[in-house]
Amino acid sequence: MMQNLSPSSVSAPAATMTKAQRFLAACRRQPVDYTPVWLMRQAGRYMSEYRALREHYTILEIIKSPELACLVTLQPIQAFDLDAAIIFADILPPLQGMGLSLEFVKGEGPVIHDPLRTPASIEALQVRPPEETLSFTLDAIRLTRQALDPLDIPLIGFSGAPFTLAAYAVEGGGSRNHVLVKSLMMSDPASWALLMEKLSEVVGHYLLAQARAGAQVLQLFDSWVGQLSPEDYRRYVLPHSRRALEIAGEAGVPIIHFGTDTGTMLPLLRAAGGDVIGVDWRIPLDTAWAQLGPDVAIQGNLDPVSLFAPWPALQERTQFVLDEAQRAGRHGHIFNVGHGILPHTPVDNVRRLVDFVHSYTAAQKAGAA
Repeated sequence: MMQNLSPSSVSAPAATMTKAQRFLAACRRQPVDYTPVWLMRQAGRYMSEYRALREHYTILEIIKSPELACLVTLQPIQAFDLDAAIIFADILPPLQGMGLSLEFVKGEGPVIHDPLRTPASIEALQVRPPEETLSFTLDAIRLTRQALDPLDIPLIGFSGAPFTLAAYAVEGGGSRNHVLVKSLMMSDPASWALLMEKLSEVVGHYLLAQARAGAQVLQLFDSWVGQLSPEDYRRYVLPHSRRALEIAGEAGVPIIHFGTDTGTMLPLLRAAGGDVIGVDWRIPLDTAWAQLGPDVAIQGNLDPVSLFAPWPALQERTQFVLDEAQRAGRHGHIFNVGHGILPHTPVDNVRRLVDFVHSYTAAQKAGAA
């Protein structure tokens, strides 16, 4: 199922760096020839190639087949001039490895059939090595690196953060208000601490294993953390995210720490750890960077709905983000959407977006030289 890629399938405007050099330099706040860009959920439902594959396989079947996961990872790399690939996986399989029952239900999304509702259920959670429970993703990383290395395109590995995994495990799926998980956090501190300690070990070692399998960058997704107040994050979540990131940090590769709706707690996310902090569209990029301080790179932050707009409007919004990064006067910006690409996103807009980010920032940097 491997797809052959060739350097001629990937182009760049007057590139003086390889994609790996560019992406890793941006993570480390070093000068680049133009701004690197990748897009969360860049492989998935908006691409016809992926939809065709899903006619024959469930999402978990693709994730658990290293060859298929590699194939899907490479689809957007073949289609667009992206500066990084991200392994095709999902944040929830680690919960399966801990003993929970996971299913993706059509029209409903992920469902945990045995959610954590008692102290005993939390005590029963298993903490096992990722090589035992998530070997399929580690194998997919190895396969994908074989395809990407001739192009010198970096590969990102990722995991859900402890709080976001706890939210799914306790709620049993997605939730609007997260009543159950926040109630557990507030009413039973001992059970909450045990749950988060287990999750931080699983997450940290999973990220570390991905780096050892070949991922050159790691990202921690905290998709639901914006449901918390800053004080609740500081008290109940930050120590556990920090623990997971400390374990992952043993790999020595750059780590991106991303959360949605985190404009009121960015310094706390920075305190938890990460070389790059991802931000969504709810806060101006330059404002976020000012809050985070000079010793961290930043990723973001186009509203993914912008990709549905006519090209002139999308170009204007993209340029606004890039100009904000330029005004910050720092090295270390990675362009991305502020959350994942949405289903039905026009593919031509994705292509034009990626090319515009490269050409516009190449001109920016040439003008500043």
